[in-house]
Amino acid sequence: MSETATSEKPKSVARASGGMAIATIVSRVTGLLSKLLVASALGVTIGLDAYTIANTLPTVVNELLLGGVLTSIAIPLLVRAQKDDADHGESYAQWMITMGTVLMGVATVVSVALAPLLTRLYIPAGKEASAELATVFSYLILPGIIFYGLSALIGAVLNAREVFGPPAWAPVLNNLVVIATVVVYMIVPGEMSLNPARMGDVKVLVLGIGTALGVGVQTAIMVPALRRIGFKLRWRWGWDRRLSEFGGLAFWVLLYTVVSQVGMIVTLRVAGAGDEGGVGVFTYAWLLSQVPYGVLGVSLLTALMPRMSRAAANHDHDELVRDLALGNRMSSVLLMPIAALMTIAGPAIGVVLFSFGKTDPAAAERIGIALALSAFGLVPFAITMMQLRVFYALKDARTPTLINAVMVAFRVAISLWFLNVADPDEVAVAASIAMSLSFVVGAIVGQVWLRIRLGRLRTGYTVWTVCLTIVASAIACAVGMLAAKALISLFGITGPVSAAWVKVVVESVIVLGLSFGLLALFRVPEMKPAVDKIIRLVRRR
Repeated sequence: MSETATSEKPKSVARASGGMAIATIVSRVTGLLSKLLVASALGVTIGLDAYTIANTLPTVVNELLLGGVLTSIAIPLLVRAQKDDADHGESYAQWMITMGTVLMGVATVVSVALAPLLTRLYIPAGKEASAELATVFSYLILPGIIFYGLSALIGAVLNAREVFGPPAWAPVLNNLVVIATVVVYMIVPGEMSLNPARMGDVKVLVLGIGTALGVGVQTAIMVPALRRIGFKLRWRWGWDRRLSEFGGLAFWVLLYTVVSQVGMIVTLRVAGAGDEGGVGVFTYAWLLSQVPYGVLGVSLLTALMPRMSRAAANHDHDELVRDLALGNRMSSVLLMPIAALMTIAGPAIGVVLFSFGKTDPAAAERIGIALALSAFGLVPFAITMMQLRVFYALKDARTPTLINAVMVAFRVAISLWFLNVADPDEVAVAASIAMSLSFVVGAIVGQVWLRIRLGRLRTGYTVWTVCLTIVASAIACAVGMLAAKALISLFGITGPVSAAWVKVVVESVIVLGLSFGLLALFRVPEMKPAVDKIIRLVRRR
């Protein structure tokens, strides 16, 4: 590949991921707003824990049966079918949608029947009120499983054809439905029964049905996009010659997901074993840490995945390594300054976002502390996800499962150790730290494994980029903290909420602005597209 082509690659990836990033930003903002409203309406209490667990179950079942397969191996297989089949992979995609719909339909019925057992998996002994309410919510929310599956199926078909807009925008409608649901919940008179929980409570019905309805709307909005690309939705039964290949890969992805969920069950049980609201603290800290990855990391990964799949299909390992190295470096450049900001401003972010309604500043700060102490895992998480997708592009689903097993074993061991040594009010924070530490382990193991598999990975270049981002972020954090402290002292701000707002605003502007400015000054290549665009805008003016 020529030097010109190589230099153009960050620009092309930036353009490809830029359009998705806009949709993803709106999706993440509206998603965060919906979660903030739920926390405000329920408070960091048993009610929030119960709703959070019930709302987690459909995604868990979907991941176990279909979601993990689709996000990992379906796109590479669909790309290959599109390349090799006379009908450009349409019949193969139709078969995949048919099989997936049947599978998720059966899973929905079985999951609703087993709702009490499923909720018990995630709730420690002695939390009877939380278990009862979570079960009631589960009966209402679990029917959304089939819509999660269909949404993932349709999204995979569209992404394989490099149509990224509709799948990126669809979750926005889901979030808007949930926001409307929470508003109605707040307006409806009465109180939600916690112990004993009652299925007939109007508030419970509103929150549960509205949550499931949001996923249905998310699915329905993507169907017209299939028609616009000429794809015909039809049932397709029978045997496909690639069923064996799909089944072999799917087995390992299923095992990967089972291992992940075992780790999540242990983590949530540990978080819930401490003070009331621990599950909510852990879950909301994890949600906040995933917002920047969802906006930037997922968009980057989605843009690179079809390219890596084609490189692997063509046995072009040099191109595959270049895309991997590019993805790792861009992930570091984009996410390290944000992770640094979360580290120094985490408690203030928690207070600013969650100290409303039934959540007081002290409870909100618990979420922020968990965010601050676990933010270091953001970049390793993004790098690990990139590494695993390389294995899937190579049609190797076994190695990611083994790497995940190492991460989960480490996470479970650390979580259980924290449970024995941490105070009850620190358990949820400790669970967040254990989660992030496991991603550091995963990134190291994944890099070594890929080095053995593919040879040189340009690791030195990636490490150098990471070091530059750490230096730039550290300098920016020091300046931001000093500036925020000086302003608070100068104006004599004493209120916790007011001080938190000053910290978040001042530190965000300085840390992000100065970090990216220093990276441009350091001439980090991944900053070049943004720098060139700014120069062009300045010249026009």
